[in-house]
Amino acid sequence: MAGRYRFVVLAAGTLAQASFSAVAVGLPALAPALRADYRLSIGQTGIVLGAVGIGMLPTLLPWGLLADRTGERAVIVGGLAAAALLLAATAETVSFGTLTLTLALAGAFGASVNAASGRAVMGWFAPDERGLALGIRQTAVPIGGAISAAALPWLASAGGTRLAFLALAGGCLGGAGVGGVLLRDTPGPAPSTSGGGAASVTRDPTLWLLGGGSALFLTAQIAILGYCVLFLHDHRGLSAHAAAAVLAGINVLGIGARIAVGRWSDRIRERIGPIRTIGLLLAAGTAVVAALVDAPLGMLVPALVVAGVLGLAWNGLSFTAAAETAGHARSGAALGLQQTLLGVLGAAAPPGLAVVVAMSSWRAAFAVAALGPLLGVTALRAVPEPVTTRRSARRRGTSVIPPPAR
Repeated sequence: MAGRYRFVVLAAGTLAQASFSAVAVGLPALAPALRADYRLSIGQTGIVLGAVGIGMLPTLLPWGLLADRTGERAVIVGGLAAAALLLAATAETVSFGTLTLTLALAGAFGASVNAASGRAVMGWFAPDERGLALGIRQTAVPIGGAISAAALPWLASAGGTRLAFLALAGGCLGGAGVGGVLLRDTPGPAPSTSGGGAASVTRDPTLWLLGGGSALFLTAQIAILGYCVLFLHDHRGLSAHAAAAVLAGINVLGIGARIAVGRWSDRIRERIGPIRTIGLLLAAGTAVVAALVDAPLGMLVPALVVAGVLGLAWNGLSFTAAAETAGHARSGAALGLQQTLLGVLGAAAPPGLAVVVAMSSWRAAFAVAALGPLLGVTALRAVPEPVTTRRSARRRGTSVIPPPAR
């Protein structure tokens, strides 16, 4: 293993990802302010909340391929810097259309960090450390979400959504700076310049099943995290600040959950089995929320927190399994494909759930969302454990990563 520097890579990759996750995950904390400032309907709010994910969708795989070919640092720095400029432009928008467009473009460029930072961390850690390392890296999502949930409502109160978007732009610019200063590309064989990585990854049925099955978990995750603030504010009468505090608490607890689940995965030498277990618990937790939508807050809020933490717990393992299944040379493309599949659900779920709420009720929306993880668990039953995980189970401490990258 390349000494202490691997922890520098882990910290830099986590911080870079957190800077964009503050946008992609934290935006729901602004939902009440966005509705007021832009005079949005519930359906339009769902589209705005899904705009970043819609923008990410067509670029995740190309960014992953570019990281495989040119290295991680340039991809992270260039993408985050461009996202920062677009978020600054978002701060000047005055209509639903321009708001949605600039957020989508910010998502298209900010998506660069998803596969590239995960690829960087994977390349510097051996299999018996990788679940924990990528679990820590994936804490960037709830870290960014927690910071946004805590800060954005206050920023919006102080200076409107304009100040909130400028703060998000500054965060992405800081993430680009951290990546540029601290990251070195993964050592080992030179990056591939052929297109074989893309073709081999998109023809791999295991990667499609893994990504598609995992993506179905997002229906529950988005129902809880994406609509927690709006649901508690509009349906249960909490203030925007109090509702955002619940979301911040979920994200803080989710940080610990991702680390613990990653460590558990390393200890038992499995990735897919723990994902399936979490999926079943997530479906049950979301169903409980559906049953308690009008219950006393002392019952509802703990149920929301438990379901939300479960919704955050599985993603690091899915990320790790995709990278290990593909191998390091194809890991950028594999992570790009997986994130694309997650992006399809991530973009479709917010407006879809908004339609269910508008046409029926919050209870119906949470009940529908609970079905996704059940379907995902069914799909994942056909996915084997990654070969590297099985190898490390037989020979602890070995790695398929070339020695210079260990």
